[in-house]
Amino acid sequence: MTITKKQEASASELADIDYESTFASLEQGKIIKGIVVRVDHNEALIDVGGKSEGVLPLKELANVQASSVRDSLQIGEEIELYILREANEYGQVTLSKKRVDQARGWTFAQEDSDGNKIIKAKVIDVVKGGLLVEIHRIRGFVPSSQLRTATETLEELKGLELPLKIIEINQKKNKLILSHRKALEDERSPLRAEVVANLEEGSVITGRIVRLVDFGAFVDVGGIDGLLPISEISWKRIAHPSEVLKAGDQLTVKVFKIDRDLNRVSLSLKRMQSDPWESIKDSFKEGEKVKGIVTKLAPFGAFIEVAEGVEALLPSSEISDEAINIEEFLPIGKEVEATIKKFKPSERKISLTFKEYVPGQDSEEENKADAGESDDSDKPKKARKKKEDEPQAEGQTPAEATV
Repeated sequence: MTITKKQEASASELADIDYESTFASLEQGKIIKGIVVRVDHNEALIDVGGKSEGVLPLKELANVQASSVRDSLQIGEEIELYILREANEYGQVTLSKKRVDQARGWTFAQEDSDGNKIIKAKVIDVVKGGLLVEIHRIRGFVPSSQLRTATETLEELKGLELPLKIIEINQKKNKLILSHRKALEDERSPLRAEVVANLEEGSVITGRIVRLVDFGAFVDVGGIDGLLPISEISWKRIAHPSEVLKAGDQLTVKVFKIDRDLNRVSLSLKRMQSDPWESIKDSFKEGEKVKGIVTKLAPFGAFIEVAEGVEALLPSSEISDEAINIEEFLPIGKEVEATIKKFKPSERKISLTFKEYVPGQDSEEENKADAGESDDSDKPKKARKKKEDEPQAEGQTPAEATV
């Protein structure tokens, strides 16, 4: 075969070309564009203009866990990628799509935070203490204390979109905290002012429980959340609202406090019922025997329910003169009979004793001591001094307790 001068010139020109310069610069840390050329279950191959295709592993596809690359990418699709690692011995670079999404997501999230915007985010998981949500392809956390929903469990919220507001953002610490409660408050702000303006203390209204918390329950009344404190749920002593209430319950409650400056409403369930202390004020007398059920134990004594919604205190000093294990002697739920030592319904106080007691005995002795009426004038002083010198049990409180 004869090679012409023209062909010789072309070959010479090709020999002078630096083929390395025809490939894209693929340095670690750079953001580039690429075309999806193949999609497998666990990875995708991307044409990034290099000596060979780049590899996009499943774990680098998205910040939110994906089950398959096939579900997220299409062949021929152009995407932006972050170069995670430079070319290996086979000329392949390792790519990340989630790094690009994260960078953009934090920028958008910061703009939302600066603008005090209400945003929609999908609940992707339930974790200890709250929810994980996806916002701008990054993860955020909504604490349980910042939720206002009527669902009984957080699991029911998975897959739903919630209105949220960003309350804390720190990209360096990968921290994004959001609030459902604040978003609803902002959405309902005009409505809240209108509802509060039309309410009066003492009004009876109907609402639905949207959230139980340690200190009470939030009740939706006409589109705003009113607080039902734990102390206003029942005349009985309860440790947590869940003992008598559940999310979604319909309640008829009484408005007992309104803060018009802050547009806040406080509600009461127990005030819908008669005060049990009023009904027993003529039923009990000091010196009488009374039966009741042990409801709670404390270092200073036991609480005994002597009537529906009425608890009396049986102080430790009135149980026995001997050392006892109060938990074994008075287990919760046990029925006991005791003597009423002091009864002050106006102060909501009843003090009990297991010992022999004569009404008025204590007050007569105290009056004599104060007046100095005694065969031996030193006795009252010595008695008082002895009482002062006696060591007090750690954490002991007065024999009477307000219920």
